[in-house]
Amino acid sequence: MHRQSARSVRGFTLIEIMVVVVIIGILAAVVVPKIMERPEQAKITAAKHDITKFVEALDLYRLDNGNYPTTDQGLEALVRKPSTNPIPRAWQEDGYIKKVPLDPWNNPYQYLSPGTRGKIDVYSLGPDGEPSDDDIGNW
Repeated sequence: MHRQSARSVRGFTLIEIMVVVVIIGILAAVVVPKIMERPEQAKITAAKHDITKFVEALDLYRLDNGNYPTTDQGLEALVRKPSTNPIPRAWQEDGYIKKVPLDPWNNPYQYLSPGTRGKIDVYSLGPDGEPSDDDIGNW
């Protein structure tokens, strides 16, 4: 049996442990914000996708009926036949979409016809729920 000398059995020094902790802290400071940013990017992508689907459905509505729903008729005109003027003349029996979802931040999508930025504006007020630079729309 060999006896190990005191020099050959070593643990980590306090300085080595501190260096590892500092490196882990630096990595966490760099990586965590990147990971935390992803859910917000996913919500923005989902809102853009919903808006694209709304615009496609609104274009079909216009092809069938000659005009877009009014602002007052709103996006609900894609689900239920409007009962206010202008009454659509060739509204599809099954509607144009199944339901009007909320945006990823649980706020209603906004709709303007005529729009301020185009023929129609479909948009989400974004994460803050207020009109601002973070709004996501079809413009």
